Amino acid sequence: MVSVIEHPRLGAITLSRTRRARRITVCVRGTGAVRLSYPYGVAQRRALEFLEGKVDWIEAARARMAARTRVVPALPPDEAKALVEELRRAAKADLPARIERLSRQTGLKYAGLTIRASRTKWGSCSGRNTISLSVFLMKLPEHLRDFVIIHELCHTVHHDHSPRFHALVDRLVGGNEKALNRELRAFTIR
Repeated sequence: MVSVIEHPRLGAITLSRTRRARRITVCVRGTGAVRLSYPYGVAQRRALEFLEGKVDWIEAARARMAARTRVVPALPPDEAKALVEELRRAAKADLPARIERLSRQTGLKYAGLTIRASRTKWGSCSGRNTISLSVFLMKLPEHLRDFVIIHELCHTVHHDHSPRFHALVDRLVGGNEKALNRELRAFTIR
């Protein structure tokens, strides 16, 4: 069940009561939109009390995201299309060999690779262990490309973001998962 309420300080808040939720969580999107999710066993009043305790954190998160997001003027459609095609050519030349090398080094096997112009995620791994990588990875430094690929390869073992998944990623990146994640967040995919 999804509804929207108006909060006096935060504006529109999406409330999501869902069977998938195990606890009350607050998510702040890159756009600044706020989603409050909570399980069916929790009263809406209790979820809203939780939200009130997070107002300062939400405002700080919005400020951090706004500072990180540079306003880049949009390219004319022809130039944008040409840029994506240039990135696609570079990705097809680089990423298959890169993922193959990292697969051999880590011992993690994947079923296949697709390269797409995804603007929402750097990469993903399907339930059948097919890895999809964004052409926009080519805008990242090489060590962050490797980090994203290792992250997706780890999903072939753990199809979630559990502590076991993060422990595997951390081990494979020499104990630097948190630092690499922080570095990756400084880049925007668009």
